[in-house]
Amino acid sequence: MPVSPNEYKKMGDSAVPPTKEWRNLCGAFLIGGAICALGQLLLNIYKCAGLGTPAASTLCSVSLIFLSAVLTALGIYDNIAKFGGGGTLVPITGFANAVVSPAMEFKTEGWVLGVGVKMFTIAGPVIVYGLSAGVVYGIIYWLLNMVLK
Repeated sequence: MPVSPNEYKKMGDSAVPPTKEWRNLCGAFLIGGAICALGQLLLNIYKCAGLGTPAASTLCSVSLIFLSAVLTALGIYDNIAKFGGGGTLVPITGFANAVVSPAMEFKTEGWVLGVGVKMFTIAGPVIVYGLSAGVVYGIIYWLLNMVLK
């Protein structure tokens, strides 16, 4: 039975559940904002403890990564991500989750072929392209400094 393009569109639209755009946007805003607010709180605490800005910033990043890894291992981060969506992916915590999650899933396959291989399945390309972009930008910056001096 042939179906016209309009009938096909109507059939497709009826099969797709309605999007929850506003709910998703609000969840991402709230969770992403909460993660960033936690980061700022940690930064302020570390500065009040007497650390300089570079050391406090580094310790803040390490703390957020550690917290994200622990919450992922406990299965809590996934529940936060269900509510927050993209809000959990943007901060550094999303990267930590992307490294720990596959490692946890494949730990039964052993340390090398399970955890070691799967740990960088998602995060590996981010690291490779991030490092490559850093090298390219560094070369461009160096060349521009040589020309402009």
